[in-house]
Amino acid sequence: MSEHVRFELEAGVGLVTLDRPEALNALNDGILAGLEEAFLALGREPSVRAVILTGAGKAFVAGADIKAMAGLSPLEARAFAQRGQRIFNLIEDHPHPVIAAVNGFALGGGLELAMACDIRIASEAAKAGQPEVNLGVIPGFGGTQRLARIVGRSRAKYLLFTGEVISAQRGLELGIFNEVTAPDLLLPRCRELAALIARKAPLAVSHCKHAVNEGTDLPLGDGLSIEAELFAQTFATADQKEGMQAFIEKRPAQFIGR
Repeated sequence: MSEHVRFELEAGVGLVTLDRPEALNALNDGILAGLEEAFLALGREPSVRAVILTGAGKAFVAGADIKAMAGLSPLEARAFAQRGQRIFNLIEDHPHPVIAAVNGFALGGGLELAMACDIRIASEAAKAGQPEVNLGVIPGFGGTQRLARIVGRSRAKYLLFTGEVISAQRGLELGIFNEVTAPDLLLPRCRELAALIARKAPLAVSHCKHAVNEGTDLPLGDGLSIEAELFAQTFATADQKEGMQAFIEKRPAQFIGR
């Protein structure tokens, strides 16, 4: 495991912490490798029900490591972008829900990382933006694509063209963040939310994520076909039988993830 990424697992909830506070958790080779390793490991762990991703110190991620990027050739820049996109896709397609606990700056690659997560909860101290145009480049880890899908094309273009850094409250208004909390309540709120999800049927939650991720960019009919197939698959699970029997018997369901 990278020295700059820590992860732990407690009661079915994984906590991944980017731990390079002296550089505001700027994305370098070590953090990218650690992110990939942590999410691959959590994906193999059968007891995981949800994952929280956060940063140590006063930043979530302040961006990519500019000094490391400054001398890249176009070929090296393409490979760097493709590596980041592959790792962020791993997070977006992770079998478990991923909650970003945005504790401070989420700029450039930091906002791109947060947008690869399923749910984003921000501290009141958080600042977010895609300021790459100030450096003569564009986002390379999915920012132009995910931001437009989250806030709409026009609002995404405004943020991308101006490089404006916005407050957590503005991010909430735009739909970038799902909730904004006091700084000291950020992790407790994310743990509460993860625990709530962890009590639901794991395969059903995973199928919901898959249906949304795969279906929403397709024509409605194609998306509905994906939903119908995943709906049918849940009826082959023990959790469907337990969930419906528990409802009939008016007792809490005990889901096992099968």
